[in-house]
Amino acid sequence: MAILKNTTVNDTGNFSLPVGTTAQRPGTPAAGMQRYNSTLGYIEWYDSAGATWRPIFQSPTIDVTYLVVGGGGGGGGGFSSDAAGGGGGAGAYIAGTESLTQGTTRTITIGSGGGGGAGSQNTRGGVGGNSVYGSITANGGAGAGTYADSVLVMPGTSNGNASGSGAGGAGTFSSPGGAGGAYGNAGGSHTGTGQSNNSTSCGGGGGAGAAGGNGTANSTGGAGGIGILSSITGLYYAGGGGGGSTQGSTAQGGNGGGGNAGAPPGTGSGGNNGIAGTANRGGGGGGASAGESTVSGGNGGSGVVIVRIPSSYTLTVGVGLTSALDTSNPIYKIYTFTAGTGTVTFS
Repeated sequence: MAILKNTTVNDTGNFSLPVGTTAQRPGTPAAGMQRYNSTLGYIEWYDSAGATWRPIFQSPTIDVTYLVVGGGGGGGGGFSSDAAGGGGGAGAYIAGTESLTQGTTRTITIGSGGGGGAGSQNTRGGVGGNSVYGSITANGGAGAGTYADSVLVMPGTSNGNASGSGAGGAGTFSSPGGAGGAYGNAGGSHTGTGQSNNSTSCGGGGGAGAAGGNGTANSTGGAGGIGILSSITGLYYAGGGGGGSTQGSTAQGGNGGGGNAGAPPGTGSGGNNGIAGTANRGGGGGGASAGESTVSGGNGGSGVVIVRIPSSYTLTVGVGLTSALDTSNPIYKIYTFTAGTGTVTFS
C-alpha cells in the first residue's frame, strides 16, 4: 500500500472513501481513520481519545432523552377477617430531553421501593425512595392506608404536591385515598360506611397515568391506577398497586410492571399477602387481603433512571451505580440504571 505525504488532489471529480457496515469497521482502529458507514449512512472518523467512531458532521452538543421513575409505595397490611390493606401509590414518572456539551457530569440515584405494611392494624405501607437525575427528582410513591387509618378516620398517606407521587389507597371504614402530587394521581377510596364487622375492600394506589380505583363493599379491592408507556423502552412504568379485598375477586394493579394486584381473600383462617411491585418499574405494592391471620402488604417496586444518547457518543458510569447498556439499535445507546448512586459523564 502506498504511503502519501502532503498530497494535493487537483481534480473536480471525487475522492472515494472505503465503504462498509458497522460490523466491518477495522478491528484495531487508529486515530484519524475515515470511512463511509453503509449501516448508518454517513462518513465517520475514529476518535482515539474517546475510543469510538464518530460521524464527521457530529454536533458539539449531545441530545439526551431521559426517564426518571421514583420507587413505588408499599401496600397496606391486613388484619382480621374484615380489614384489608390499600394499594401502594406509584413513584413519580418524569421524562424529557436536554442538550449537553461533552464532558458534562450528572449525578444519578435510584430510589428503593417502600416496604409493605406488616400484618398489623397499625402498620401502613412505606413510602418509596426518590430517584434523581441531575436536578430532576422523581419522588417515591406514597404508602397505602390500613385498618388503623380507617379507625382514626385518616386517609391513605400521601407525599403531597411537592413529591409528585401517586397516593396510597385508603383502608376500610370509608376513608378516602391520599391526594396525588404533580406527577401522580390520587389513590382510590374504600366505599361504604364501614364498621369493623362489615366486609369491605380497599382502594387502589394512584398511578402515574390515572387515579386508583375505589374498593367496593363486600366485593373487590380497587384497581391500581395505570402507568405510562415509555417511548424509550416500549414498557409501562409507575402503575398503582391494587387494593386488598375482604370478599370477591382479586384487584388488578395498574399497567406499569410494578402495579401489581392485591392478593385475593384467603380461605379458612388465612389471608393472602399483597403482591410486590416489579423491580425498576416504580409501581406500588398490592394491598393485603383480609383473613383470620395477619398478612402483609406487597413491597413497592424500586425506581429506575434511563438515559438514551446517539450511538456515536459514550456515557462513562462512575463507581456506585448498577447499570446495563443496550446497543441493539444502531442509532442509539440506552443506559438503564437500576441501583445505587453515583455520577455519569457524557463524551
